[in-house]
Amino acid sequence: MCGRFFRRSPREELAAAFRASAKGEDLPAAFNIPPGQAILAVRFNPKTKERTLEPLHWGLVPHFATDRKIAFKCTNARAETVDTLPSFRGAFAKRRCLIPADGFFEWLTRGKKKHPYAITRNDHQPFGIAGVWENWQEPATGEWLRTCAMITTSANALVAKIHDRMPVILEPTEYAQWLGEEALPLHGLKQLLRPIRAELMTMWPVHPQMNTPAFDDVSLLDPLPEDPLTEPPLTSS
Repeated sequence: MCGRFFRRSPREELAAAFRASAKGEDLPAAFNIPPGQAILAVRFNPKTKERTLEPLHWGLVPHFATDRKIAFKCTNARAETVDTLPSFRGAFAKRRCLIPADGFFEWLTRGKKKHPYAITRNDHQPFGIAGVWENWQEPATGEWLRTCAMITTSANALVAKIHDRMPVILEPTEYAQWLGEEALPLHGLKQLLRPIRAELMTMWPVHPQMNTPAFDDVSLLDPLPEDPLTEPPLTSS
């Protein structure tokens, strides 16, 4: 799964990079974004033929849900089942989005300790994570909520050193197909849900302070002087 990511690029830069019009509330840069937060996402409107960059809540609430608490179980959709699980299959077919990010975090588990790592593109440019979105109406108030989930896949050779899953990071040439601007059958969309090539990515260990979602500061991205991956594996005595 992907449980935390960061975005340091300003909304205006992201709008230009993703060829989208910025709408709705602007969200500040954030360096430790957990599920349940409002995040920026790119959607395509087939009627206006326009891409928009606007806030969605991270944690998908299916249209049939009676309680929004289900969002905490639907922050990630697995690439293997996104087209078949009831919570996601409708959104996969008709409501796909991109979630702009500058990087994400995963953890290496050694014994009882979990060591966080920041993972980005080698060129440190923002990228689009494949996502799905949904509209949901609160039964008691009639309020509409727009939510989303990230899609994850098996880890590439780099991320596999610390974790077995990672977000689906699409190439810019694939954005139009994923958003529905260019026709592509569902089986073709499924083929896009693969790990990004390891040689395009880099990662480094960061301070365990980022394990606390309330701690949100650019210093979280500072590399640690020692890499737990280079330490000898733990052995039982």
